[in-house]
Amino acid sequence: MALVETIKSSIKELISNAILIFPALLTALIIILLTRFVAQLVAGIATKLGEKAIRSKSLQILLSKTVYVATWTVGILLAAVIAFPGLRLGDIIATLGLSSVAIGFAFQDIFKNFLAGILLLLQEPFRIGDQIIIGDYEGTVEQVDIRTTKIRTYTGERVLLPNSKVFTSAVQVRTAFNSRRTDLAVGVDYNTPLSKASEILKRSVSQVDGVLQDPAPEIDLIGFGDSSIDFAVRYWTLPQQTEVRRVKTRAIISIKRVFDNADINIPYPIRTLYFYNQQKFNDHLMPSEENSVVQNSSFDGSHR
Repeated sequence: MALVETIKSSIKELISNAILIFPALLTALIIILLTRFVAQLVAGIATKLGEKAIRSKSLQILLSKTVYVATWTVGILLAAVIAFPGLRLGDIIATLGLSSVAIGFAFQDIFKNFLAGILLLLQEPFRIGDQIIIGDYEGTVEQVDIRTTKIRTYTGERVLLPNSKVFTSAVQVRTAFNSRRTDLAVGVDYNTPLSKASEILKRSVSQVDGVLQDPAPEIDLIGFGDSSIDFAVRYWTLPQQTEVRRVKTRAIISIKRVFDNADINIPYPIRTLYFYNQQKFNDHLMPSEENSVVQNSSFDGSHR
């Protein structure tokens, strides 16, 4: 009977304590819900202010994310203090300080990517909308999140790269400047007057829609090929990949058309084959063996 009474008293105590802390828990839950609403509202306001005051899209995103995270941090701490009245803010900070090492080991990848993301947004090695190459991936930067950098490839696929990898890897920014050069190889027949071909190439490429006049196109002779003399047609376009490939298509069509009109031949690869009697070339034989081959050949001829 004593055990039953002890259990009953314990249950009553738990229920009474639950009733006592229920208003605090309910208040904390309300604070969490309000924090979500306030965080979104404040982030939206920060985004609008950032668009007016800051030119950099990356810094606008950083400002919005910082305000969002800070609002959530304040709301969670306030809810914890209200839900547990005996817990003071100093105790929370002390607990976080003591457990920071363990948390650091447990979430080192998350923290590493988070810090790398902040540095990417601050330093801006590339901007949102830039077209970049990182390792085997190439595409347009869509967003830099807390953990990953989102890239949309030219084939319509999304690639998520950890921020730490992006920060420590070599990044080729293809839209960092206002123009980008394309080198197009063209071969002409050996009988072609080179000055004439060079002039035709330069005039043709300069008239292609999308080719920039500053810097002006250049035509270089780069070498003697197996069946042609090779030119390099160098011209500049806007840096976006779609513009580069469309202008390249138009340039190839234009070059082929003007070469046809000027009777300039773009040769096929040519290979010359020689057929000969190998018995006349016996440098690898000893003199005695060579005489034997000659005698056998004479015998065969006389026999016939």
